[in-house]
Amino acid sequence: MRGLPAHRFPALALAFGVLLVLLASAPAVASSYRYWSFWEGGANGSWSYATQGPSTARPADGSVQGFRFGVSKDAGDRSGQPRADADFDSVCSATPAEQGRKRVALVIDFGLPAQAPSGETPPRSEPRTACARVAPDATTAQALAAVAKPLRYNGSAMLCGISGYPRQGCGEPVADDAGRNPSASSSSSSAPSPSSASSSGGSGGPSAGLLVGVVAVAALAAAGVRQSRRRAR
Repeated sequence: MRGLPAHRFPALALAFGVLLVLLASAPAVASSYRYWSFWEGGANGSWSYATQGPSTARPADGSVQGFRFGVSKDAGDRSGQPRADADFDSVCSATPAEQGRKRVALVIDFGLPAQAPSGETPPRSEPRTACARVAPDATTAQALAAVAKPLRYNGSAMLCGISGYPRQGCGEPVADDAGRNPSASSSSSSAPSPSSASSSGGSGGPSAGLLVGVVAVAALAAAGVRQSRRRAR
């Protein structure tokens, strides 16, 4: 198999340089998100990150389901689990069993003030618990709706708000360090809203530095091609 002519290598190397400039100049993508995470209760009051959404999960009678609002870097981040034990008896002891119905214990943690969206405050500082008595085939979302309305969803059926909190926003990306310090105040470390984040980054198009870099590398590439052609003659 014949290789590429030798005079083509400088042009290819410079073209690869253009790609490197584009990649190096691209804005960093935030890897932390502000959202309601969904958890399932386990043995000894422990929590595990749910493997399906609340609209499809169908908990059995005696289950504990948890929700926590906050800023998380990774799915299942242990620091983002509800701040109360997954204890069915303590939540549903005052709700008697009923024939043809199931009981689901819910732990709803509105999170820390430092992780609240700009201009909002968690409606309560401690997690709320409630015992939902629903139909045997009810989903977690239906159990939640029975005790914590109003709920808010986006167009993709993602749970965005519980009991009216937060009023707006849904899974928006935030800076990696935003709101991740529990001791910080909401005024100093709350994550930026989508509007403020976009305004700080300009119009969203390529920066002047990126354009200058691309033009410069492209000029070098053109010069290399011309020089290679002269050598080949």
